[in-house]
Amino acid sequence: MGCCSGRCTLAFICGMQLVSVLERQVIDFLGYQWAPILTNFLHIIVVILGLFGTIQFRPRYVTGYAAWLVVWMTWNVFIICFYLEVGDLSRDSDLVLTFNLSMHRSWWMENGPGCRVTPITPPPSWAPEDHRYISISGCLMDFHFIEVAHSSLQILLALVGFIYACYVVKLISEEEDSFDFIGGFDSYGYQGPQKTSHLQLQPMYM
Repeated sequence: MGCCSGRCTLAFICGMQLVSVLERQVIDFLGYQWAPILTNFLHIIVVILGLFGTIQFRPRYVTGYAAWLVVWMTWNVFIICFYLEVGDLSRDSDLVLTFNLSMHRSWWMENGPGCRVTPITPPPSWAPEDHRYISISGCLMDFHFIEVAHSSLQILLALVGFIYACYVVKLISEEEDSFDFIGGFDSYGYQGPQKTSHLQLQPMYM
């Protein structure tokens, strides 16, 4: 009963992680943030494998899922530090999240709750022609706090998932050990008579 309850809870957590990271993947695609896009993609694959291992009693898959969650939590802690500009980190840097392939911008910067976007016309004389300069005002919450909230949610789900993954692996291992113990008596079961490789001929006297 405990194994069923733990597996069902872990499967539900995996489902919640898939929903939340798919929403985050769409937002990162809209913001051209390539490093989060690649990391989200890896997370989706590992969560699917963890869900498969949970349903099919595959402790190795669940163990790999738990190990990845540690990396995933570390990544999200870095994202929080990046948007809060901890230390020398700057959220205006294009190298960290976009590999310097495009201008870094969070989708929430222009589309946050209450945000009003006004184009700056005419643009500055030094501005490249392919760049758009805008003024953003009226936001109820700054975009970096929204990104921090998203990463905090991912850390919370990953922490709960890690705890339940360890619990499920422990229960599956205990069940396998109990089955091996019961099956160990099979070696003392009945064995049929063995056929001899040849017949011995005995002389016959009249």
